[in-house]
Amino acid sequence: MGGHSAQVIGDERDQRTAGRPALPDGPPPELVFRRRLRPVQTARDLWAARELVRALAERDLRARYKQAVLGFAWAVLTPLALCAIFTLVFHRAVKIDTQGVSYPLFAYVGLIVWQFFSNTMNQGALSLANNLSLLNKVYCPREVFPLATMLVAAVDMLIGTAVLGLLFLATWTAPAATFLWVLPLLVIQFAFTYGVALILSVAVVYLRDVRHLLPIITQMGVFATPVAYPLAKIPVRLQEIYCGVNPLGAVIEGYRRALLYGQAPDLGLTAIAAVSSLVFLAGGYLLFKKLETGIADVA
Repeated sequence: MGGHSAQVIGDERDQRTAGRPALPDGPPPELVFRRRLRPVQTARDLWAARELVRALAERDLRARYKQAVLGFAWAVLTPLALCAIFTLVFHRAVKIDTQGVSYPLFAYVGLIVWQFFSNTMNQGALSLANNLSLLNKVYCPREVFPLATMLVAAVDMLIGTAVLGLLFLATWTAPAATFLWVLPLLVIQFAFTYGVALILSVAVVYLRDVRHLLPIITQMGVFATPVAYPLAKIPVRLQEIYCGVNPLGAVIEGYRRALLYGQAPDLGLTAIAAVSSLVFLAGGYLLFKKLETGIADVA
């Protein structure tokens, strides 16, 4: 009896719904959101937001140095202090061979590059997390936040370069005539650094443990990168792999060859570093754009 009643009810339901159109399984195709990555349009958006980048960088510079007694001198005190320590440890104790170049000058060239990278990495990693209120109120490409931190690091590097000029004078040394090689090396350095900053900025939002790893990475990285020693200390058979993983190795070595030794950078290692930097930049951009839509929800 119960089974017959259930069958009757089912037949009546089928009769009521027979004339109705079937419900769609999902929204129409034209209403489905598709994430499309347009690098050219992104570059245009970044250029249009250049005033915002400048304002963010100026704000960070003011916040960092406004109430500091020494002001912008702090931009060079850290690399100078590390340079002094490296001179005592590596030059006096380990006897690093710099092929006739003053060791403080040799080390300081590497320290300028490393300070730029480490400052961008540490501040860029927190750029989204520290600007959530602004990020949710102002429409702009999210890439402007790590880009602004790199601009601040570039100002510090520019100040450090002025001190490098004083070291040239103090050691009675002049930059070699091959100094123009610095320009393509700068492009490689900036591309790699910005790519890492993009990756870390979204990583910190989704994985809060990353911010605790940054000091460890910074402390280990300065010794894993040929800042206090030449790239030649790394076995020749591993140099190509090393420069692919860490393009700063080829960049620093290239700066030293171009500025101190009057030689062109090693073209093979520089090419590997350039390709690796593009991979970091493209990979960082793709990861950033893929995860940026959920930044406000996750943070």
